[in-house]
Amino acid sequence: MIFKSLFGRKGAPAAEVGGTKELLTLSRKLAVPRDRAFAVFVDELNRWWPRDLTWGKDRLETIGIEPRTGGTCFEKLKDGTTGVWGTVLAFDRPSHIVFAWQIRPDRTPEGSEATSSRVDVRFVERDPGTSEILVVHRDFFRHGEGWEQYRNDMAGKKGWPMLVEAYAGALAG
Repeated sequence: MIFKSLFGRKGAPAAEVGGTKELLTLSRKLAVPRDRAFAVFVDELNRWWPRDLTWGKDRLETIGIEPRTGGTCFEKLKDGTTGVWGTVLAFDRPSHIVFAWQIRPDRTPEGSEATSSRVDVRFVERDPGTSEILVVHRDFFRHGEGWEQYRNDMAGKKGWPMLVEAYAGALAG
């Protein structure tokens, strides 16, 4: 797994990617075809997303993504309560999904797409039967105060590295 953090300095790669001030990228080679990699990420999110990284934890019934542009990323609790943690901004099965990350730095719901960071996930076919996932989480500054620490938290062991490892484990199992 390759993990790097790029910051928007003059001439830095981050400035060339969408003109953002900062971004996090994470990639991992996968021993499954692209179609399967995409399907597990989107359609089987409930199977692999760590319960520790949900609002509902033990009360969680399901976590999912509505697989369409305009769909929601959501948690549904056993009591029927639903919380939205994202909005799908682009959807192109089996290669690409972009969603607004509507979770504040204090891990509470962010009601507006305008003040949410963006997660861009791409699936690339490699050799026959293998693929690669590339996660780009950008625009943390949209979250306002505390965004720098939030970016660092998402780069840490309870952030995207943990999520991608859990996802890869689901693919292997």
